[in-house]
Amino acid sequence: MKPTLTVATTAWSLNNRQSGPQLAEQAEIAESLNYHSFWLPENHFNGGGSLPSPLMLLAAISSRTKKIKLATTSYLLPIRHPIQAAEEVAVLDQLSQGRVILGIGRGFQSSMFSVFNVDPKLKRQKFSSTLKQMLAAWSGESVGEELMADGSLKPIHLSPLPVQKPHPPIWVAAFGPLALKQAGTLGLPYLASPIETIQVLVENYRQHNEHLASSGKQMLDTVPVMRTIFVCKDYKKIRNVRQQVEKNALLSGRRSPGDNLDDWALIGDPDFVRAGLDKYRAQLGMTHLIASGRMAETSSEDYLNSLQLLAELNS
Repeated sequence: MKPTLTVATTAWSLNNRQSGPQLAEQAEIAESLNYHSFWLPENHFNGGGSLPSPLMLLAAISSRTKKIKLATTSYLLPIRHPIQAAEEVAVLDQLSQGRVILGIGRGFQSSMFSVFNVDPKLKRQKFSSTLKQMLAAWSGESVGEELMADGSLKPIHLSPLPVQKPHPPIWVAAFGPLALKQAGTLGLPYLASPIETIQVLVENYRQHNEHLASSGKQMLDTVPVMRTIFVCKDYKKIRNVRQQVEKNALLSGRRSPGDNLDDWALIGDPDFVRAGLDKYRAQLGMTHLIASGRMAETSSEDYLNSLQLLAELNS
């Protein structure tokens, strides 16, 4: 018997004017359906869809959930002080009693880099340096020294430390060959973009594994994939959602005419989606599926029904 796929979901409705209670309710629903984890992105200066502080929101969610893991798809390291970031992650891990998965990224918004006074050409260097200092702080290394009254220097250590030792699981959101190389060189799982086709992902995971091997890192048993998914038993709704998702993807520039929807999304009845998941497992070795929940093409009721059906597929 093949092992059960670990299934997670991102938030499926984001509104920064009411995001705390709204997201906590969504996480409670996901937990009631036995989803493994609940994921939040990070983005800045994006109007009502901005989510600049995912750890703060996950802290609020932790108080209303008990077991579901709390995760970020792309906690952006280049714009943060490494020690403060290490402290905030450790505090969230303490609050949630060890439920954090830290997905980290570099970011791409030119406005964000401008406001935070970060040279975008240095974002990979800052990402690597920040992560290195965070890992050192979590391992108990000194983060600085305090000058004592007698003239001696006392080491300063991070406090509190994360519940998970030596730190929460870290996954790297990567898009493009340089980001893939960085993830592989670090020996960390690569979190795939939801907009890339399965054919592109096959090549990306090949490159990632090559970089793992060339850096002397062990092959990983965590292969996460984020996909746009909608499961439904109403064929009219399936047809309408497929058409609208394709149309919106073209209008947004995420896809080109002639692209096959089924290469980057799973939208269909339970048998269709089950076959698609089997394909991802066979071709990519996928161990963790993160259902990308932000689908303007579906009502909240229809998307919740989809989450229920997806959970049943994996039970």
